[in-house]
Amino acid sequence: MYSGAIAFAYVSLYEGFGLPPLEAMACGAPVITSNTTSIPEVVGDAAILVNPYDTEEIADSIYKLVENASLREQLRLQGLKRARRFNWDNTAKQTWELLNSAMEE
Repeated sequence: MYSGAIAFAYVSLYEGFGLPPLEAMACGAPVITSNTTSIPEVVGDAAILVNPYDTEEIADSIYKLVENASLREQLRLQGLKRARRFNWDNTAKQTWELLNSAMEE
């Protein structure tokens, strides 16, 4: 579903990490998502960030992506690149390093 989407809108009010926007980017879907919690850190500049309480801003962003093929393509490419930074090997390595440093203290 992500791969065939014109856009993926995920305007969550609270997130622990933001896995759905990352999954969408990894599948090549342009993303519109909340500018709150950890999501901006996850998506970086590869998504359109919106205030999740501002329905007009959300609607404008959806309209902008539907009408602008070059913006969709730009975000698609940026999203694919950004998503490659996140993988399970890096997660395991960073977790191991964190646990080791905590044990040393």
